[in-house]
Amino acid sequence: MAKSADAFRTISEVSTELDVPKHVLRFWEQRFKQLKPLKRGGGRRFYRPEDVELIKGIQALLNRDAYTIRGVQRILREHGVERVKGLAQGDAAASVTATLPEADPARAAAPSNGHTPAARKKASRDASHATPPLGRDVVSAAISELNACRALLMGDVVKAKAQVPAGAASSRR
Repeated sequence: MAKSADAFRTISEVSTELDVPKHVLRFWEQRFKQLKPLKRGGGRRFYRPEDVELIKGIQALLNRDAYTIRGVQRILREHGVERVKGLAQGDAAASVTATLPEADPARAAAPSNGHTPAARKKASRDASHATPPLGRDVVSAAISELNACRALLMGDVVKAKAQVPAGAASSRR
């Protein structure tokens, strides 16, 4: 006999349903203050349907969107529990990635603040697909200009080394 959707779930049932080990669920309870299952006699945990939805949202942010635990904590703090629960249901309006500073391509090189480098790279890659591709002639011209700059710099370095007297180099030590 299956439980109703409103029924409380044990840690084993949640672990099986979401394919998350029990020890990970206990760990998440320590890291995310918003996740508070009921505890009965003997320390047995009972998860409400809201708790299960929150766990699904946390799991989506950690695994699918490549956030760190600190990043998910920040999202919970800034955007709220309901927004994270919406991620579990696939709610496009609840998507937090578009509203976070890391999703801005201009700030992709900024410190991650909870985003992993892989997720920043993905955001940057997605942003690069939004711009029209450059023509081959534009890229060739840019490479030629960079090579000319390199030649100028290397020539100046060679000239500067040639102008330094032989005794001056040893006096710097």
